[in-house]
Amino acid sequence: MTSGGGVRWDRRAMLRGSALLAGGVVAGAAGAVETTWVADRRLPLAGGPASATVGNRPQQVGGGALQVVWNVPGGDRKVALTFDDGPGPRWTPMVLDTLDRYDVPATFFLVGERVRRHAGLIRDRLDRHEVGNHSWRHRDLARMDAREAYDDLRRSHDTIAAIVGRPPRLVRPPYGHLGGGVLHAAVRLGYLLVLWSLKMVEGEYPDDPAGHARRIVADVTPGTILLAHDVGPDNRQVALDGLPAMIDGLRERGFTFVTVSDLLRTSAKV
Repeated sequence: MTSGGGVRWDRRAMLRGSALLAGGVVAGAAGAVETTWVADRRLPLAGGPASATVGNRPQQVGGGALQVVWNVPGGDRKVALTFDDGPGPRWTPMVLDTLDRYDVPATFFLVGERVRRHAGLIRDRLDRHEVGNHSWRHRDLARMDAREAYDDLRRSHDTIAAIVGRPPRLVRPPYGHLGGGVLHAAVRLGYLLVLWSLKMVEGEYPDDPAGHARRIVADVTPGTILLAHDVGPDNRQVALDGLPAMIDGLRERGFTFVTVSDLLRTSAKV
């Protein structure tokens, strides 16, 4: 085909060129130059929530490595019971009372702003338990860049340390959401990042604490990190009311309750 100016256009060559551009190859005077194809053009190439690095300067990443844990299989019959989102006046005292009565240690992933607001609920009550950082106000850290995520976690870290009397060494991001910024902030703070391998399923057992407890007891395996909550919607009370039955059931199966860090230490010796 010839345009009005007399230049011949080759349709097949045009299509080939379009395909190269879409695939990330740009033709230049010195030949084809490969470029990176970006799936989501809305995300910045440098910085933003997806990036686990910050700028071109030294990264300030502490030990330089981050461990992410879901469970610790292959060891003894041990289970780590964890509670997220507290403290709160409705359920946290009840949970602590139950754990004290049954001599069960747990790991509490605390929300910094709630720690500040409800300090009296936990002051002097967490000695047998482990504490972790669950953000300042339970916002989604995976939507923050590294600096925002660090500022959020640092604020919560300092508040937990001041109220509880010891700094957290674990972090669990809200919703289990991971972004590059979260990873960078976590390694900068020297944290171990802890998720979970089993969680309470309250919605499946409305008004049936015993049934829910039996379900969890049946699903726990050695090295399970079990997620519960001591703050949240009404249906979560099913799991909390069933804690005594769950504890008894797991002990009947030969399980011992430990904190997350103790679970990891036990595994390291196996």
